[in-house]
Amino acid sequence: MIDFKAEAESLREELIARRRDLHMHPELAFEEFRTAGIVAEELNKLGLEVQTGVGKTGVVGILEGAQDGPTVLVRADMDALPIVEENAVEYASQSVGKMHACGHDGHTTIGLGVAKLLSQHRDQLAGRIKFVFQPAEEMVGGAKAMIADGVLQDPRPDVTLGLHLWNSMPIGKLGVGDGPVMAGSSIFTIKLVGKGGHAALPNMSVDPVVAASHVVTALQSIVSRNIDPLESAVISVTRVQAGTAYNIIPQDAELWGTIRTFKIEVRDQVERRMREVVAGIASAMGCTSSVEIVHNTLPVSNDPTVSERGRAVLRQLVGDEGLVTDERTMGAEDVGLFMDDIPGLYFFVGAAVPNQTEYYGHHHPRFDFDENALPLGVALLASAVADYVIPESTEA
Repeated sequence: MIDFKAEAESLREELIARRRDLHMHPELAFEEFRTAGIVAEELNKLGLEVQTGVGKTGVVGILEGAQDGPTVLVRADMDALPIVEENAVEYASQSVGKMHACGHDGHTTIGLGVAKLLSQHRDQLAGRIKFVFQPAEEMVGGAKAMIADGVLQDPRPDVTLGLHLWNSMPIGKLGVGDGPVMAGSSIFTIKLVGKGGHAALPNMSVDPVVAASHVVTALQSIVSRNIDPLESAVISVTRVQAGTAYNIIPQDAELWGTIRTFKIEVRDQVERRMREVVAGIASAMGCTSSVEIVHNTLPVSNDPTVSERGRAVLRQLVGDEGLVTDERTMGAEDVGLFMDDIPGLYFFVGAAVPNQTEYYGHHHPRFDFDENALPLGVALLASAVADYVIPESTEA
C-alpha cells in the first residue's frame, strides 16, 4: 500500500511556496498565461504529454501508465476573481483589483502535487491520468471552451475526480455526498419599458421603476409558492438599473440576477414562472417587457457508484468521522459540465482558517484557507485517483 499521506507531507514546503506564488500573481478568466506557463513547465518536467492552449488558456497533461487500464480525469481550476484583496499577509495579491478569493491557487497547487506524486509511480500505473487545468471557472466558460477543444476525447475519460477547498469546514472534514452537491447557475436580465416623463407628473408617464419594484417582490413568490417545498431554488435580483436624475421618470428599467437549482426540471419550472410573472406585471402596469435567461452551469452531481468508491478510499485517511455526506451548496461550479458526460466525484476539503475571530467566506476580500489543507488535499486526491489506476495502492 502506498503511503500517499507521507509522500504528500514531504512536499509541504514546496506546496506552500507554490500556492503563495500563485496567490501573489492572480489572473482573471482566460488571462491565466503566467499560471498556465508554470503548470505546463512543471508537467513537462515530470515527463507528461502536455497540451497548452486548450480552451484558450487551459493546460492538459497526460500521465501514461506502463500497462493499459482506465483513464481518470483530474480537474483543477486556475483563475482568480476581480476583487481587491484586504488580507495583510506577505503573500497578498500584487495585482491590484485581482485576487484568489476562492482557493483556485490551492487547487492548481494540489493538482500539480498529485501529478508529481503519481508520476513517481508511473511504472505501477495500469491506465492513464488526464490532468486538466481549467481557465475561467469564476466567470464561467472555461469548461465549455475546453470541451469544445476536445478535452473529453483522445483519450476519453472513464471517471472525473476533483476537489474544492472549503474554508467553512475544519481541516479533516470532507464533503462527500451523493447526487447534486453544487447548484446549477443561470443568469437573467429583465427589461421593462414604460413611458418616460417629468417626475412631478407621473400620471402622464408609465413608470417602469414601479413595475420593476413589483417584479422584484413577485419573483420571490416563485420559490415560496410554486416550487415544491422539498426542492431547492434561489432567485436573487442583484442589480437594479433605472433613471438618470431626481426629477425624471425613466423610459426603462433593468433587473439583473441569478437562479440556482439542484435539478434541471426545477430550473425549467423557475424559468417558466419568471417569464409569466414578468409578463403579467408588465402588462398590468402598462409596460412592455423582455426576459433573457442564460444557463451557465449544470448542477455538480456526484455519481453514487463513484462517490461510494471514493468514500471507501478517503475514509482510510480521515476516518468515518471525517466524512460529511450532506454538505451541499447553492454555489456553482462548471466542473458539472465534465461530470454530466463523465461520471465523477467532486468533494469538499475542509480548510477553515484556525483561530479566526470572524469568518470570511469564499469571494470575500479577506478570504484565506489553512495551508495544512494542501498536503492533505494532495494525499486525498492522489489516493482517489490511484484507486483506479494502482488498485493495490489503497488496500487496507
